[in-house]
Amino acid sequence: MKPSLTLGYSPCPNDTFVFYALVHGRIPSPGFQVREQLEDVETLNGLALKGILDLTKISYHALGHLRGDYALLHSGGALGRGCGPLVVAAKPTTMESLRGRRIAVPGRLTTANLLLQLYRTGYENLLLLPFDRIMEAVRSGEAEAGVIIHESRFTYPQYGLEKVRDLGEWWEEESGLPIPLGGILARRDLGSEMISAVDDAVRRSLEYAFVHPAEPKNYIRAHAQEMAEDVIDQHIGLYVNDFSLDLGEEGEKAVRELFSRAEERGIIPPCDLPLFAD
Repeated sequence: MKPSLTLGYSPCPNDTFVFYALVHGRIPSPGFQVREQLEDVETLNGLALKGILDLTKISYHALGHLRGDYALLHSGGALGRGCGPLVVAAKPTTMESLRGRRIAVPGRLTTANLLLQLYRTGYENLLLLPFDRIMEAVRSGEAEAGVIIHESRFTYPQYGLEKVRDLGEWWEEESGLPIPLGGILARRDLGSEMISAVDDAVRRSLEYAFVHPAEPKNYIRAHAQEMAEDVIDQHIGLYVNDFSLDLGEEGEKAVRELFSRAEERGIIPPCDLPLFAD
């Protein structure tokens, strides 16, 4: 009997696009079964911290606290250029003016918050909200500013909000590297052979979606709910790329640089274990 593994990922179009073929049996049997659990990214971060999920999408910030128990996969993640979180406000302002002000973020362990903290000091007054509530919180004055992710990058002007800073752009200017947003993890105690099989299956699932892009559409729409078709397409186009197939040397360098800076600031603990299981 095939082992059954729990797989957590978000209902966002990039994740449902990546995992559609794997969870719907569209690729040759990978030697294991998956039981998917769709949650927002901060919920997934929390589940992984408790060791509940065998496989999961994760924020790279959270991975900084999980390296002892989880290994990173080469495939399936979100890393790229021009796709980082944005700081937005209801009226024109500057990042300097926002120091000490209340800023809404989509979770303490999100990469969005990590980038905010790495940007400068003075941004510790946080309002933790689900990512889809942040723009309304900023518009209503509940927060002075917000760090937005996912499809909010495309829709914030509809809320009358102004972009203050593109944190992904800042990271690229500072490091010269793409921005690591989220990766796919596997529990280290699954063993290197099983982890390798999972990594291969995730890659083949994404390759299937690239070859048959129309097939996952109903599944994607069902979880994207009210998201417009053009926003879904923009979302997938922005967050799913060659790095999603394989982090490669540049992607791995970006992850290590992010962790190095976070360790230096004392935001995440150091870890001597290898990033990958292989």
